[in-house]
Amino acid sequence: MGGTHMRRTPAGLSALLLVLTAGGLTGCSAEGPGDTVSDFLSGWSGGDLNKVGFVTAAGAEVPAPEVQTQMRDLYGDLLDQKVTVSGTGDVKTTGDDATAPVTVKWALPGGVEWSYPSTVRLTKAKSDGWQVVWEPAMVQSELSPGDKLRLRRVAPERAAIVDANGKALFGPQKVVVIGVSPEKIKDLAQLQKDLAAAFRKVDVDVDLGTLRTRVEQSDPGAFIELVTLRRAVYDKIRTDVRPLAGTVFREETRSLAPTREFARSLLGTVDQATEEDIANSGGVLAVGDNTGHGGLQEKYDTTLRGVSGLSVVIAREAADGATEDTKLFTSEPVAGKPVKITLDTRVQNAADQALAAEKQPSSLVAIRVGDGAVLAAANGPDPGGVNTAFTGQVPPGSTFKMISAYGLLARDAITADTAVDCPKTLTVDGREFKNSHDTALGKVPFHVDFAKSCNTAFAALAPKLGSAGLQEAAGVLGLGGKWDLGVDAYTGQVSDGGTATELAAAVFGQGSTVVSPLAMAAATAGVAKGQFQAPTLVLDPAPTATPAQQLDQEAITALRSMMREVVTSGTGTALRSVPGKPVYGKTGTAEFQTGSADTHSWFVGYQGDIAFAVMVQKGGAGSEAAVPAVKRFLTALN
Repeated sequence: MGGTHMRRTPAGLSALLLVLTAGGLTGCSAEGPGDTVSDFLSGWSGGDLNKVGFVTAAGAEVPAPEVQTQMRDLYGDLLDQKVTVSGTGDVKTTGDDATAPVTVKWALPGGVEWSYPSTVRLTKAKSDGWQVVWEPAMVQSELSPGDKLRLRRVAPERAAIVDANGKALFGPQKVVVIGVSPEKIKDLAQLQKDLAAAFRKVDVDVDLGTLRTRVEQSDPGAFIELVTLRRAVYDKIRTDVRPLAGTVFREETRSLAPTREFARSLLGTVDQATEEDIANSGGVLAVGDNTGHGGLQEKYDTTLRGVSGLSVVIAREAADGATEDTKLFTSEPVAGKPVKITLDTRVQNAADQALAAEKQPSSLVAIRVGDGAVLAAANGPDPGGVNTAFTGQVPPGSTFKMISAYGLLARDAITADTAVDCPKTLTVDGREFKNSHDTALGKVPFHVDFAKSCNTAFAALAPKLGSAGLQEAAGVLGLGGKWDLGVDAYTGQVSDGGTATELAAAVFGQGSTVVSPLAMAAATAGVAKGQFQAPTLVLDPAPTATPAQQLDQEAITALRSMMREVVTSGTGTALRSVPGKPVYGKTGTAEFQTGSADTHSWFVGYQGDIAFAVMVQKGGAGSEAAVPAVKRFLTALN
């Protein structure tokens, strides 16, 4: 179709609005065909063609209302789109016939413009004045009676989230959607029991509690979706679910991460758009489209998804009753752009494996010491829940002693060899502080207090650090700082140490101090490197960078030696035998609710070029849950 072109314009306003550009119809006398063309286009615009006479190509008269109805039928999906028509040349008269060239422009959804030439034919062969020859080809040259213009969306290619080397972290994988159809169900209660038992075999949690209501409210032949499983997982229960009366299945290919657990809460998923997604998309999404849900897939959905294309076709019924499409125009889709992140598949898999054995909610973050790149972000037991690894706000417990010890050493308030008493209890302004398991070490070097995690020793040293020292040490190690990883992250909030008791609690990670595992992993990486730099995750499109902060090297050297002692002879000795390079770290037991004996289990540390933080909610002491998780992580890595 000659002369067709496309450009982006603002969306149209209303149906059937045509504007005649007067300068395009020239050389017309008061009694000439130009007046009839003007009346025709004006009437078309206003929805009233009664001023114009119409005939068919064979010369039969056609009532104006009938022409109006036929035009609207031809529009099909374009009925509500704005169209403008302008004259583009002189009206040419040959005897009793005349033609007027015009340009038709449609403002299509998404700001797409479709423009093409057309011709209005006129005749006065069987009348005293000029009449418009009505034919579908006037609307578009390839239209015939009974045709309809239809819009077909052209889906763009969704880009992948890729690692630092450009390798896609998501790829096509076969899945099976398991559902039920009401008309096939014989015993709903038994079906629920059998499905629940099958899903338990593969450790998949499916809410079947609302199934009866969904069945009662659905059409008999409906496909009520229950869960989508990777093909390998489905095959494990295929013989259990396939024979059940009422089950139905649909095989698809979806873009998925390497495993179901793989950084799921951070990355998110790509699934079919829900009714809510479509309603909130402003016309961008349609039924059958895929969209990101949660994590990076949702946050960067527009970047990854690209821009849909649009085709205008003639839908024409064939002789066998089928509908055939004839393409008239296509606005090509724009493919999505990849989002590059720092995750490392090997490290992430090790992190996921480490948490797989934990029944309590748990998180693990791993960071490369050399450049601050986040290598892993794992959460369990539901990997698709909240990304607690990044956004959790929990007390750090004794892992915070790494921060306060750095502050004491950097201020020359103490050395690693200074003797500091570690009594079983210590009272500060009427509040009693005690050690885990009522430990009492007596007067021992500070590095021993650290390795054995003596709370009372740190509480006694609180005045030497002071509120200002507490804030300074936490600040230079990134806690409470402003980072931009390209995704939501909590950097922590440190106690103001405003009272003697609050300061005493704060120096060993209690009081009002709260952090995320990410924040503690970043601080640990700073200790390992001797320089704090905010962690990085999204590389492209790159967020705003944060300047690095130099640390006191003498204090850092002493602190590293103390963190090594935690593993060799302190509270983290279970890590002495892990393969690979020496492990440095600090355990933590965090009280989080007054009157409750439950505590969060923590461990922060580093091995070689990888720093990490592990937190197991209600996991007990650091050595009870977090240290075994770290051992599994480092063993898998090495």
